[in-house]
Amino acid sequence: MTPDAMPPLLFCPQRRALARDRAHARFSAHDFLYRHMFDGLLERLGDVTRTFAHALVIGCPDTSARSALEKQGLEVICVDPAARNAALAGGIQAEEDALPFAENSFDLVLACGTLDTVNDLPGALMLIRRALKPDGLFLGACIGAGSLPRLRQALFIAEGDSPRPHIHPQIDVRAAGDLLARAGFALPVADSETLRVRYSAILTLMQDLRGMGGGNIMTAARRGPLNRAVLARAAEHFAQAADPDGKTAETFSMLYMSGWKPDPSQPAPARRGSAKVSLAEALGAKG
Repeated sequence: MTPDAMPPLLFCPQRRALARDRAHARFSAHDFLYRHMFDGLLERLGDVTRTFAHALVIGCPDTSARSALEKQGLEVICVDPAARNAALAGGIQAEEDALPFAENSFDLVLACGTLDTVNDLPGALMLIRRALKPDGLFLGACIGAGSLPRLRQALFIAEGDSPRPHIHPQIDVRAAGDLLARAGFALPVADSETLRVRYSAILTLMQDLRGMGGGNIMTAARRGPLNRAVLARAAEHFAQAADPDGKTAETFSMLYMSGWKPDPSQPAPARRGSAKVSLAEALGAKG
C-alpha cells in the first residue's frame, strides 16, 4: 500500500480504544506478538551508541515497556489509545495522530503495535518527529503487509460472489520508508521480519487477535458481523491448509521503522558533483 493510496478514517477511534480495553484483562495470554515486536525494538535500540534520557512509549498494554526503559535509566512517559492500558502504565490516553506533547519534548520515541491502525499515519509520524528533540530517535514496530494470508484467503473464499474487505489495508516496507521521509525524518530505515504461528482452528487465531487488542484488524474495514455460515465455510477452508498434524501455519509480518529528527550534527550525503573520480574511471580502475 502506498502513502497516496491510504484512505482516510479507516478506523473508528472509539472502536479501536474499546477493542484494546476489552483485551486488557486477558492480554498476557495473547501477548506473543507484542513481546516479539518490543524485543525487536530493544535490540535495535541496543545497536545505537548514543545515550537517551527522556523517552515516550506509544502502545502500553502492560508495564513491561516502561520497566525495560527505566532499568536503562530513562525517564518514561507512556501513551495508549485505550484508557485501561494508559492507566495501568501510569500514562496518558491519546491517539497517535493527536499527541498532546510540546515540540522537542523527548530524545527517544518507541511505538509498538499500534501505528498500523491509526487513522492518519502520516500525521502521527509528523507529530512524533515534532515531539522529538533535534537528533532524537524514533523506533516503531507494527503489523505490516503480508500478514494473515491464510485468514484473508479463507474469508475471501467463504463469502463467494460477494467478498468484503474483512482485514484493513497494511503498509509495506517501501511505503513505510516513504512515509518516514515525507514526515521529515533523517536517515529513515524500514525493514520487516516474519513470524509464523500454527493454529488448530481459525477461531483460535481470531481469539488471539481479539486478545491482543487487535479486534479492529478484523472489524474496522467491514460492515456488520460475520454470520455463522460464512464463519463455518472460512473455518473449513482454513483447515484445508493444515499440516499433517492438523495445525495451519499463519504468517505475521512485523514492520520496523526508524528515523532521526534532523540536526546539523548528523552526517549528510555528499554534494552532487563533488566526487573527485568519475564513475567510468572508478570502474576502469577495478577492471
